[in-house]
Amino acid sequence: MDYLAIASRAYLGNPKLPTVFVYQLIDGQYQAQKFTGNDRIISATFPELQITVKQIVAASQIQKL
Repeated sequence: MDYLAIASRAYLGNPKLPTVFVYQLIDGQYQAQKFTGNDRIISATFPELQITVKQIVAASQIQKL
């Protein structure tokens, strides 16, 4: 998770949706998993993590564009 991007106002897609990418190194290459909205973020590094993208955005208090 890119913690520096939490407060970013740049969103991906159309309509613009807050998105979290989790990267995992597999066979020497990084594989990305994309999570949006109410998706529960899945991380091999933090298997006990119980948080959604929506919860991260709400906690960050990002203002709507």
